[in-house]
Amino acid sequence: MLSISLFIVSFILMVIGLFFIILDLNLLVIGYSFLEFVYFIIRSIYSDLFFMGFILLIILLKKRRKEPKNGLLL
Repeated sequence: MLSISLFIVSFILMVIGLFFIILDLNLLVIGYSFLEFVYFIIRSIYSDLFFMGFILLIILLKKRRKEPKNGLLL
């Protein structure tokens, strides 16, 4: 049950982070260069949410995929 809850939390963090990164694409329209945009995104708290959710999701998926005792992967 805990892993399902953590999966949902990580997915929500990724969605929130990606939502605000897409909203910040408007900075390109008002004259920011691509490098300034990337620098802004990296410093943003929302990109941290996205990466935290992504890392948590990877950890949960790696944890879930345990090798069986007999060594057969079916």
